[in-house]
Amino acid sequence: MVLSESRRLDLLRSWLFLPGADLAALLAAPASGADVLVQELEDFTPPERRPQAHALARQVLDSWRQAGLCAAVRINPLGEGGEADLRAVMPARPEIVMMSKVAEPRDVCALDALVTAHEIELGLPHGTTLLVPNIESARGIVQAIAIAQASPRVRAMLVATEDTVADIGAERTREGRELLYPRARFLLECTAAGVTAIDCPYTFQDAEGAEHDMGIACTLGYKAKAVVHAPHVAVANRALTPTQDAVGRARRQVRAFEAARKAGQERAEVDGLLVEVPSYRSARRLLERHEALARATERRLGHAVAAREVHHA
Repeated sequence: MVLSESRRLDLLRSWLFLPGADLAALLAAPASGADVLVQELEDFTPPERRPQAHALARQVLDSWRQAGLCAAVRINPLGEGGEADLRAVMPARPEIVMMSKVAEPRDVCALDALVTAHEIELGLPHGTTLLVPNIESARGIVQAIAIAQASPRVRAMLVATEDTVADIGAERTREGRELLYPRARFLLECTAAGVTAIDCPYTFQDAEGAEHDMGIACTLGYKAKAVVHAPHVAVANRALTPTQDAVGRARRQVRAFEAARKAGQERAEVDGLLVEVPSYRSARRLLERHEALARATERRLGHAVAAREVHHA
């Protein structure tokens, strides 16, 4: 499985949510290029179709793993159908279980306990399944650190779009000004807690708006993006992958700064920028991400080839 080789969720750039009962869309999803595919059992799956979605989970998640992708599910809140969702999908062995509308640390603790019980029943090693709480309210955002620390299974969290806007009583706009503070604060809280922050999806369909929204996410510092419209996957992957220009600039900064330090100087000038310790460290982080993404892509492709060979043997 992808996550058994690398548990670094910050290398999973695009998280595509798909209707849980739409078999054709689910099986076609690997062609989107998303790093994570999510069988969505909440808003994208009407209650009357959830049994159908449950029955599809094993087939769908197996097909995603064979494609070398991270297979995830999003369940309803516990007490609102989440227990039935979990009972149905855990035999399909999702790498990640997301749960909607998490607002309290106890929500994560309860989910952790249920997942642990299912892992024991299925004979899975403890901790095999990671949890990604979905934060969709003001209360959840201001408690993000406590929520992230409620279980060692939590390595990432996601902030929502529409429910967050509704909760704070804002007006939804294409420009997304109403979400700037929630998104910025959520990223700050996740960084302090040491988990990856997944940015909210752009819920309109136009490409221009998606590019603008992705630019905001990058400016804020996000490394992962939720997507609800498959064509936006390419926008997210492109924006969250260091460009060759950026990699080249970072290499020049690192070389110049290290040479300056060896010469007893405190900083170096590169392309008009005075490279000091913070910018040097930033350049090193960009290069590390570039190299790690390249390794992750290579592993994913190798896993997909091996899985296809086993499948056709």
